This record gives sequence, structure tokens and C-alpha cells, in this order.
Amino acid sequence: MQPPSLDIDIFSEENIADPYPVYAELRALGPAVWLPAGGFYAVSRYADVQALLHDWQTFSSAQGVGFNNPVNLAQAGTTLASDPPIHDHLRKIIAPPLFPKALRESAPLIEAEAAALADRLVARGRFDVVADLAWHLPTTIVTRLVGLPEEGRENMHNWGINSFDAGAPLDNPRVGPAIAQIGEMIGYVFQPDLTERVLPGSWAASVFAALAEGKVDHRQARSLLVDYVAPSLDTTVSAMASTMWMLARHPDAWEAIRAEPNLIPQAILEAIRIESPIRLIGRETTRETVIDGVTVPAGARIAAIFASANRDERKYAEPDRFDIHRNPTDHLGFGYGTHICVGMHLAQLEIRSVVAALAARVEKLEIGNVSWKVNNQLRCIERLDMTVHQTILP
Repeated sequence: MQPPSLDIDIFSEENIADPYPVYAELRALGPAVWLPAGGFYAVSRYADVQALLHDWQTFSSAQGVGFNNPVNLAQAGTTLASDPPIHDHLRKIIAPPLFPKALRESAPLIEAEAAALADRLVARGRFDVVADLAWHLPTTIVTRLVGLPEEGRENMHNWGINSFDAGAPLDNPRVGPAIAQIGEMIGYVFQPDLTERVLPGSWAASVFAALAEGKVDHRQARSLLVDYVAPSLDTTVSAMASTMWMLARHPDAWEAIRAEPNLIPQAILEAIRIESPIRLIGRETTRETVIDGVTVPAGARIAAIFASANRDERKYAEPDRFDIHRNPTDHLGFGYGTHICVGMHLAQLEIRSVVAALAARVEKLEIGNVSWKVNNQLRCIERLDMTVHQTILP
């Protein structure tokens, strides 16, 4: 069966601001929908996205995961843009500090920092969730763990947000400036003296140790730094801000997690399901294939839309409803399969620490102004004013 077609631009400002009606239309049209405006196919239903992410042999990352050639070439050599066995080898280099066992050593520091932050913000009473809360742990702790010199740490946010903006087709107005920023990031990680300037014992230092041991070559080592630099901050900030936004909009959920803090992890999973930090990612077919009856040719660019799959009515009852008792451990907000997010345990630790610290101190959350950032692949709140009412202790 030939795929249906829909003449829309999913990277337009309008569809970024309110993407969910378009996703519902794509799901209704079929398992794979041709989007002539971008020159790629959209796969938007949960079962199909999950199957696609699992089948890396057919839906390859090795040709890049963006929707334009310059970005796909720039991604070469990263874990994001590779397939097994190369991908598995590279992931073994960068993953160890992010395993749950390793993170247990960092947990007390992160939890203590979250508690101190909560004390300061509760004393203020009113703050911007994004700038004052969500950015704090990534910029104070995670950047130190990555271990770049100061000028590199200062640029991690800018490089990260532009890495997600750069992935759209070249005619998108945000792509050109974003690609320029990626060029700056690549120039930075390839500085000859960077090996001597990273913090001893840091994640970046472990990559250069692997280079010295012959586990990776020079280009691979430098490219692996991009895996730490580009996605490690903005996705966590997005998920943390969205979690607080959802909890503030649902006072019953806030009351529930205050009464039962063990509900916090599944509340976070539900928030990530509802507002997936990364909306979509690209793949390329290695052969002609059939997606639930629809034929897709070899060499086709595919958009796997996480944010649509996570709201698929075929998978979740009342998918647009925030329900912290749902516990969606199978959501696709962190991806799935070989390329599942390597930093997801760290992200959840940071968010859990912040939410738990606030829940112990705050009786009520009130939302003020909220604005969303326009980004081609990242779903993120730009500003969220919040007032907190402190718990009165007996």
C-alpha cells in the first residue's frame, strides 16, 4: 500500500507551538505518512515508532539523525549517529558514569544541592522555574561532572539548544544560525590542547583515557565529547520544567506526591510522556520496508515522532490526560532500543531530587506567565513564573 500524504511543515512555528493536533492527524492518516514539505516520512503511532527504534538494521542512524546533509555529516562518529557494532563500542566508552550504580555516588551531592536550592526558592516565594530551578543542577553539578574547561562549560547550553534546532530541513529559518553554532562546538572539541585542560577524573577525561588506551581513535574521542556536551543539559531542563508545570496545573497530583513521595518517579515518567523533551528524531531506511501495511522505499528519511507516539490513543487510555497513577514505564520519551537515552537515569535523579525537595517544603504551587521556546526538535518551556506557598510546620 502506498503511503498517504499530508502537505504540512511540522517544523513551522505554528506546529511547534501546538504540535498535538498535527500529530493526531498524522496518526489518523496512517502508520507512515509522506510529508512533501520536508521530503520525509512521518511515523507517529506508538507501536510503529517502537518497532522502528528497535529495528536498527532497517532504520539506520549511521547516516545521521537529522533532516539535512550538513548536520548529518557533522554528527558522524557520535553514538547518536552510528549503528552496532560501532555504536555499542562507543556507548561503552561514555556510558559508565551514567549507570545507576555509578550515579549512586553522585546522588547525595545532587540531593543536597536540590534541598539547598529548594530552601532558597521557597524563601523567595516567586521564581522562574526554568532559569532559577530547572537550570540549576545541570549547570552547577552536571557541567562539572562533564569536566570541560570553563569556557566550554559556559557554552554547553547554547551548543545544546542549537544542536536540536539544526536538525530540520535547510529551508527552515532556524537551521542556518544553529549550524553555525554547531561548527563552533566542533571547533572547540577538536582543540589540540583540550586533552590537557579537562578536569581530572571527569567524564571528558575518561574519553581521553580511552583514546590513550587505543579504544577509540582521535576523531572518535573528540566526537564522543559531543555526546556529553550537546544533549546533556537541555533535555533535562525541559523535562524538569514540564514536570513542575504539569504538577502545578494538577493540584490533586501535587497533594498526592506530598502525601506519598514514592509516587514522584512515576509522576516524572507521566510528565515526560505528556511533554516529550525530544519531539522527534530521524532515521534512514536501508532497504524497502513495510510499516503496518505501508511500503516505504530504501534510502528514505524517516521522522520517528516520540511526542506523538506517547499520546497515541491506541496505546494509552485518555492519552492527553496527566495521571500520575498511570506509571508509563514504557513511554518513548527517552527513545527505545539500542539508542535509548544514555543519560536518562541522571535526568530522572536530578528531577526526582528537585521535586522531592519542593514537595517536602511547599503546600501549593501557583502558575504565572508561561511561554514556550520555538525549537525544531526540543519541546521546552522558555519561562514559567511560579509562586510557592510554604508548608506551615507544627
